Amino acid sequence: MGMFFDLLSAINDPNLQGNVPQLETSINEVQEFATKNNISPSTLQTLLSALGSLLQGNLRQQTGMGLPQLTLLLKQDASTPSTVTALQTLFPPQVQQQMVPALAQKTGLNPTLIQTALPTLIPAVMDVLKMGNPSPGATTAANPLLTMFLDGDRDGDTDLGDVFKLANRFIHPSQAR
Repeated sequence: MGMFFDLLSAINDPNLQGNVPQLETSINEVQEFATKNNISPSTLQTLLSALGSLLQGNLRQQTGMGLPQLTLLLKQDASTPSTVTALQTLFPPQVQQQMVPALAQKTGLNPTLIQTALPTLIPAVMDVLKMGNPSPGATTAANPLLTMFLDGDRDGDTDLGDVFKLANRFIHPSQAR
């Protein structure tokens, strides 16, 4: 739950870019995909948790490029061609294909469905992480969400399934179960 609290802090911190509409957009994209494909809330949570672990591992390997470069990547709008290219650089098709069997095994979902889910889920996760980016003119240069996601102490406080579940309850309290 630690990362969810950091997410709420990013929304409330004027020095960071987080805001409720941005969170709502990411949550709604993930929920829309799940609904469209009849993925249960528990399976979606398992999928996001497993995906988060795989993304963490990949981004930890990428930290050779440095946290400032990863933060810069997250500053870009996910819908822009440069960000799509950057995401494809971090998570190229062959990396995504390697993720599919592990995600299928953990969730019981069809590998083809998982392959079609990744282009929706990965940008949604990255959009949530970029909510920790410093606002223009802010005195801080760090992204606490990215730092927490990479979870240097590996205490397990970065479960994306939990983060998205709690964020969904925050955005849609009437749908909370």
